[in-house]
Amino acid sequence: MAARLYVEQPLDAVGLDAEFVLPPGAARHVQVLRLQPGDEVTLFDGSGDEWTAAVAAMGRSDVRVVLTSRQPVDREMRRAVTLAVVMPANDRMDGIVEKACELGAVAIQPLMSERSVLRLTGDRAEKKRAHWQGVAIAAAEQCGRAKPLQVAAVKTLSQWLAELPAEADEQRWLLSPVAAQPLAALATAATDGQRVTVLSGPEGGLSEAEEQSARSRGFRAAKLGPRILRADTAPLAALGWLALGEG
Repeated sequence: MAARLYVEQPLDAVGLDAEFVLPPGAARHVQVLRLQPGDEVTLFDGSGDEWTAAVAAMGRSDVRVVLTSRQPVDREMRRAVTLAVVMPANDRMDGIVEKACELGAVAIQPLMSERSVLRLTGDRAEKKRAHWQGVAIAAAEQCGRAKPLQVAAVKTLSQWLAELPAEADEQRWLLSPVAAQPLAALATAATDGQRVTVLSGPEGGLSEAEEQSARSRGFRAAKLGPRILRADTAPLAALGWLALGEG
């Protein structure tokens, strides 16, 4: 199987039978794999298409390829799911981003709440966001998605909730054991193509005031079963249930 590599450059602008230089990240992958002129790679740029390319030339620091064919692909979920996750500590957010991309989420919104352990602002927050976007791209290369999950800028929960429109054509679910319905009951109301936003709190959960604030913005409480799941397990369990239920 040909290696799958993400490139930021819009490939439609390059066109078939055109030669171009791979960006440094993709070029390093080709060099590590010791590919030779004539070998094929699969490229994608986030547009939803895959491109087959043949290695044309290998330099010391650059790799030139020629686009030979273009294939539209559709490996996305029928529902566009965004995970709004209060960031867990100890780099567990890396695993959430990776698995969320594999399972089909379109976006992740990293959040900070009253009980957050991990707090990021300024340059540190942007560096983490860029790191997580790289994790998502690597996961997309591995799992076959042509549209990598997008990682939004870090925000406080209160800021993010205030920016949400009061009414929108989407399902909004809050993972909570308090006055909650089973996820399966809420999911039956979500139609194919409808956006779904799943809000998941930190270890110890959201505060009562935060839950009320989320409910005031249209979030309905959903429970995942009789056991209390960790902060890095709960959002992936909800997403997995939705993704695997599509068959």
